Amino acid sequence: MALDQSPEIEYDDEEENEGDEGTEMTFIEHLEALRWHLIRAIVAILVFMIGAWFSMGFIFNKVILGPAKPEFWTYRKLCEIGDMVGIPSLCVDKLNFSLMSREVSGQFMMALTASAIIGLLFAFPYIFWEIWRFIKPGLKMTEKKASRGAVFFVTLLFFMGIMFGYYIVAPFAINFLVNFQIDPSIENQFDIQSYIGVLATLTLACGITFQLPMAIFVLTKVGVVTPKFLREYRKHAIVVLLIVAAIITPSPDMISQILVAIPLYILYEVSVLVSQREFKRMEKEAAE
Repeated sequence: MALDQSPEIEYDDEEENEGDEGTEMTFIEHLEALRWHLIRAIVAILVFMIGAWFSMGFIFNKVILGPAKPEFWTYRKLCEIGDMVGIPSLCVDKLNFSLMSREVSGQFMMALTASAIIGLLFAFPYIFWEIWRFIKPGLKMTEKKASRGAVFFVTLLFFMGIMFGYYIVAPFAINFLVNFQIDPSIENQFDIQSYIGVLATLTLACGITFQLPMAIFVLTKVGVVTPKFLREYRKHAIVVLLIVAAIITPSPDMISQILVAIPLYILYEVSVLVSQREFKRMEKEAAE
């Protein structure tokens, strides 16, 4: 009797290592996967929102209202720098404004808005990780290797931008705007929601701006920019960065604009190095 010989099954090494990532999904399955990624991201935001809601007293007094007080860290450092360089005008002794809530539900909505913003900020790393998990199976192995550490670097740059916006951009902007007066008889009485809106906008804008190296990485990968292009137009980029610094820092003094422009220029130089590294890797792959 002849022995029953089962046909040999060949396994693709890449599919074996990747597991289910190597299988093709239908459009409906992609939508279902995306739905669960979004659900988990929203749950993460809600968890941090609830935590922020129960800590609202501390958050408002120490964090949100921090740049509205003369004893804020940035203002104290400006006073120290002013004393060192002999420019006493840098010192912030008083912020000429008061905050009020003009609606019955104003403080409740203010607390809810602040909780949502803080929930979004702290959940950002997990949100981006969920997005990355959805995109990653569609990438090639070389693209996965090239983008290794993307979640870490995006998160790091985002929080660096948030800290820069909170401690540098927002205090300079608030100090200039609240002390600007057309006539001394006009009192500055701002709605608390307007104050939170300015603080959140400036802080989040810096968090997004600090993603410049990652944006250049993607643009280099798709062939839109090259390291040569970035070097040739470095002078033009400096002018653009100064304009951006002037926009996000409404204070007219040059010191404030330079303090903002320096980190932006450092980010540009980092972007050049990132583009050069990725461009060389792409050339090496093309040669092989």
